[in-house]
Amino acid sequence: MLDIKDFSIFENQVSFDFKGFLIKIGSYWKWFLLSLLITFTIAYQVNIRKAKIYGMETLISVKEESNPLFTSNTSLVFNWGGTSDQVQTISTTLQSRSHNELVVDKLQYYINYLVQGKYTLEDAYGAVPFYVTIDKSKGQLAGNLIRIKFLSENVYEIRIPFANQKAPLITYSNNSYSNTAVETGDFVKRYTVGEQVALPFLNWKLQIKDNPGFYKGNEYFVRFNDFDGTVSSYKGINVKSDDKGGSIITLGMQGTNKARMVEYLNSTVKMLIKRQLDSKNQFATNTIAFIDSTLVTMESQLKETGNELKSFRKDKNIYDIEEGGAKFSDKILEFDVKKDEVTRKLAYYNSLKAYLKNSVDYSKLPAPSVAGIEDPNVVVNVSKLIALSTQRSEMAYAVKSDKIFKDFDNQMEAVKKVLLENIATAKASLQYDLAMVSSKINETESTIKQLPEDQQELIKIKRKYDLSDNIYSTFLQKRSEADIVKAANLSDIHFIDPAKDVGGGLIGPKTSVNYVLALFLGILFPLLFVFAIFFVNNSIQNTEDISKLTQIPLIGVVGMSKENTNLAVYDKPKSALSESFRAIRSSLQFLYKQQNVGGAKTLMITSSVSGEGKTFCSVNIATVFALSEKKTVVIGLDLRKPKLFTEFNLSNEVGVVNYLIKHKTVDEIINHTHIPFLDVILSGPVPPNPAEMIMSEGMKELIDELKKKYDYIILDTPPVGLVSDALELAQYCDVTLYIVRQNFTKKEMITLLNNRVKRGELNNTSIILNGFENKAKYGAGYGYGYGYGYGYGTYSSGYHEEDRPKNIFEKVVDKFRKKQTK
Repeated sequence: MLDIKDFSIFENQVSFDFKGFLIKIGSYWKWFLLSLLITFTIAYQVNIRKAKIYGMETLISVKEESNPLFTSNTSLVFNWGGTSDQVQTISTTLQSRSHNELVVDKLQYYINYLVQGKYTLEDAYGAVPFYVTIDKSKGQLAGNLIRIKFLSENVYEIRIPFANQKAPLITYSNNSYSNTAVETGDFVKRYTVGEQVALPFLNWKLQIKDNPGFYKGNEYFVRFNDFDGTVSSYKGINVKSDDKGGSIITLGMQGTNKARMVEYLNSTVKMLIKRQLDSKNQFATNTIAFIDSTLVTMESQLKETGNELKSFRKDKNIYDIEEGGAKFSDKILEFDVKKDEVTRKLAYYNSLKAYLKNSVDYSKLPAPSVAGIEDPNVVVNVSKLIALSTQRSEMAYAVKSDKIFKDFDNQMEAVKKVLLENIATAKASLQYDLAMVSSKINETESTIKQLPEDQQELIKIKRKYDLSDNIYSTFLQKRSEADIVKAANLSDIHFIDPAKDVGGGLIGPKTSVNYVLALFLGILFPLLFVFAIFFVNNSIQNTEDISKLTQIPLIGVVGMSKENTNLAVYDKPKSALSESFRAIRSSLQFLYKQQNVGGAKTLMITSSVSGEGKTFCSVNIATVFALSEKKTVVIGLDLRKPKLFTEFNLSNEVGVVNYLIKHKTVDEIINHTHIPFLDVILSGPVPPNPAEMIMSEGMKELIDELKKKYDYIILDTPPVGLVSDALELAQYCDVTLYIVRQNFTKKEMITLLNNRVKRGELNNTSIILNGFENKAKYGAGYGYGYGYGYGYGTYSSGYHEEDRPKNIFEKVVDKFRKKQTK
């Protein structure tokens, strides 16, 4: 035995025991298995309840189409930008709010048609045998499910559950919300197919589709959703251009209903084609509108001059009058037409100049050809300005980048500057032409004044009529040209592959991802639990913990007893547990020999707190000495909480206390047991002053008398961590055994033990690790290297009486018996 003076007590720093942590993880394998079972079950249930996700695509091309009827004579130019500009514009438009509002409104996708699936309601668009036509100007029940059951082919029942006395309504004509009063409970009413439903919260007409199939007795659901929310869900349409072909665009959608996606993809492209063609025809539309307004004015003028000419001819010999002034009429008409052309051009330029300076929207500009302007610079620039203005207004709903708008503004500003310069140059030339034709008109008018008065009057009237007729005919010709060009325009967007359900297209749910996540979480949760236990649990787990905390020697490792009695060594002398106590006996004999202890030998067994197995170890250590035919006595000195009498089914009426108060002799307090060579001295009645009684001279006399009778005296004492009784008994003992229990004794108690040993309060102290389990929640496999006889595994075959594993029934019976004995 080492001299206590040579001890150096170290306060070990806490370090992470990675090996112990791994072993603890392995010991919780059942928890990991249960956790994985739960997470995989949840993943499976989620997977089978998830709706299948499909992907649909449509392929379109963007090709700038020239008008096949466009010639220089039409004097109209149509441009919607280059192909690359169009691809960007189309991609932006398809994801814009304004465009998707048009498509959703046309398809009425804010109405949901649902059927009850195995687990949840499923989108049944395209599969239900009916459709509803709603009155958009009236309120519809918003958000609530409307149950429809077909009682026959022509009669259906509406059932609506109302939880509150107010029901929300949505009016799709202006996308507004309101409320209406309703009665709580289920609203039930029957209608015939095609009958107008006019309720405060529902206004529709239900119609059966062609070839509906069998639907009698089936139930369906209809729900009216928020318009803006529905539009937002379709703004996420996937638009990407082909890297190899810049003019090829792929549109894609993902969802649970293939029919809904197919129709939406094709409808959004058709709507885009219509909007693009309308924008492309904007130039011609503006021109036609301008010409139409001008024709109305010219028609009234032509009618007025015609009536005036008709009145003049009445009661006159018109042939004689016309013959004299015919040559002047033709000449003056030629000059008037020329002057009108110049005047119209000047008026157009002045109007265009004022429009450019005072307006920011140039999409309504008429074509220069309406004024007879054929200057290609002016025509092209006006067309370009209209196209830029139209594109900018289209992008206003989707693009939030100020840089893009500034680019458009800079381009339009550059075109405006060029146009203003063209206008200034053209006006100067036209002013000269106007002065020349006005001079010729004046010369001709002075010659006409020399004619007779009737001829002058006829020339004047006929001059106005012919001019109006000429202008009217010219505008009719221009309108006809614009109509032809507009009708012949082609969209730049073409279907390559329209969206179509050809089977397949399944892209989800990603069941493998859920199973991988289940695996991860199934391991993570118990791992975190074990990790928390590893750090929160501050109790002794294995022999390595003891060696880290103290230099006091460990002389034995005792396993967990699975029997109902604590007489484990006597009941099963060939068990592994018995061998562990024999190993302790050998170590004690070595310690006694090392200290040259002769005659009777004393042994004190104590611990930190109650419940660590002091009595269990005392009885079994005493038993192994008795089995070696050594006279042994166990003394129950836990006077405060006696327990030793329960181990031998004895009465605690007589014991050490009776001897210390001089009521009994040594022989009268000794109890002989059924184990040969083993006697027991109980504690006796609980005294009011146990510490003082242990400190009395009677205790020394008791020990001295017992030394004359026995070879080994074993003291079962109270825990030193709670009371000081054991410290008073240390003076009578040759060796002190300190019991440490796995998963019970706190590590701080080892520090307390170190301090007591350092101060000399305990003599010749050694440690026993009690309650050790190979399959404990931590530290399985520790202690093999110490060779103290517990847990030799397969190598112990034939040496020990191995316990047969108990079934569940036997375990329940054992627990019941233990409760009965308490």
